[in-house]
Amino acid sequence: MPLPRAEGKFVEAWDALSQVRDGSVVVISGFNMSLTPEYLIQGLYQLYRSTGHPRNLFIISDTFPGSPGRGLDWVAERLYNEEGADQEFIRGMLVAYYGWSKWLQRLAGEEGFEAYTWPICVLAHWLRDVGAGKPGTLSKVGIGTFLDPRQDGGALNERARRARTARVKVVDVDGEEYLFYQAPTPDVAIVRGSRADDHGNISLCEEGIIGPVLQMAQAVKSRGRRGKVIVQILYPVRSGSINPKCVVIPGPLVDHIVKAPEDKHWQSATIKYDPRISGQVSVPLEHLDVRGVPLDARKVIARRVLLEMLNIALEKGTGYAIVNLGVGIPSLVSNVAAEEGLGEAIVATVESGPWGGLALHGPDFGVAISPRAIIPLIDQFSIYEGGIIDAASLGFLQIDEEGSVNASILPGRLTGPGGFPCISTGAPRLFFAGMFTAGKRDIRVEPGKGIRIVQDGPIIKFVKKVYKVLYCPCIGKDKEHLYITERAVFRLRDGELWLEEIAPGVDLERDILAKMEFRPRIGKVREMDRILFSPTKMGVAEEFYRALRR
Repeated sequence: MPLPRAEGKFVEAWDALSQVRDGSVVVISGFNMSLTPEYLIQGLYQLYRSTGHPRNLFIISDTFPGSPGRGLDWVAERLYNEEGADQEFIRGMLVAYYGWSKWLQRLAGEEGFEAYTWPICVLAHWLRDVGAGKPGTLSKVGIGTFLDPRQDGGALNERARRARTARVKVVDVDGEEYLFYQAPTPDVAIVRGSRADDHGNISLCEEGIIGPVLQMAQAVKSRGRRGKVIVQILYPVRSGSINPKCVVIPGPLVDHIVKAPEDKHWQSATIKYDPRISGQVSVPLEHLDVRGVPLDARKVIARRVLLEMLNIALEKGTGYAIVNLGVGIPSLVSNVAAEEGLGEAIVATVESGPWGGLALHGPDFGVAISPRAIIPLIDQFSIYEGGIIDAASLGFLQIDEEGSVNASILPGRLTGPGGFPCISTGAPRLFFAGMFTAGKRDIRVEPGKGIRIVQDGPIIKFVKKVYKVLYCPCIGKDKEHLYITERAVFRLRDGELWLEEIAPGVDLERDILAKMEFRPRIGKVREMDRILFSPTKMGVAEEFYRALRR
């Protein structure tokens, strides 16, 4: 017999969302605005405002479904301003990153709901494990950090610490410590795809990433559970028009399909649709509009990271290094490499799945223009955790005397870890890159000469003890650790930070030691290479390719 058609699954948003009951655990897809079902998220809140239901929801997402003013931030702004901490729509939330929503951070800080955070990799693998009928996820990620139950266990406020709805515990496996992550199994999945055919098969062909939407559907349906899978799509198509290999969620796992208006279904925060993002059109790297980075302190740091990565490519003998570049200054490394004519020497990966191409920044982070490959997010993180990449360059807020790093959490700033703990746990070489101080500052590059500090930042970032540990070198004693700033480069040796390089124009006592809460070990200190301060290209490509041919 032929498969039944799915005409009955195509419904209006109100009809689908009315299936969500009070107290439900709802898992929602979205890496920033990529794969975020914006139309359904807004519809769910509007249903609550109109009827008072559903209420007391526990929301889970692998990353964060939204951006400033959109998705969950759109909801949170209304909750905060209309109901404040007394809101009854959300009772708890477990997501990897709150950083795009100042309103959720305010609600969490004011104890408006139970606020939890786990890294992206843990959440993605947890969804797959729950879908396989397992009680939780076992991982090395998070040991010795704020995710460890001996510290905060991933709880961001007192409500979460008391309730422990999402919990972490330490377990011993053959004499080794692991963290075991557990949370409530989802009742409803609200996810997004590009197309749905007559049988309800869902494709992501117009999307920029392959997020864990299948794992969300599996979690809802595992062990005979009758949870609901609601999918936002843009294009209903006829049966047979989707290549079976492009089907991400098979039709029998889907309960309701809602066609969204185009203005609620963007590829990223500022891009409605670009075929180069979804891979439907590919442009050679040399033809992409790679804008040069202006000569400033940030570019100096990115250049210094690039030199380390080129050395890796030479050591390997392959002519390329596979790397992850985090948000902020590290993301500039690919632009600097392209500017130097070394775009192919740095195979930059984005944690959401793209390899190569031109990775986008800011709220568009997560997608790339003309990537060479787009693999599922869950597999991308397996590559990071498995140490299959050569290196990672990640940003930092604080660094302490033991080399521990706080990347994203300060008092009143509850951004969450994102993919940082997963990448830093697995990468064999870590280049933490950022400005030496924070706050209002005027730090200039003297072309061809060095650094001139007109006004230094008032906030010290090299502290005695970081506020929250997001990376602990205790789990990576065999790794290479460099801490690269515009004025100094440090290396971790035997659990201590050693000062190795100083920028020309910088005074050791006044500009470095006086701006640290601890004194690093100081041995033979060399001057940072003056090509880092060149007003034109560094000109390292010719030397790199000549060395490669030797």
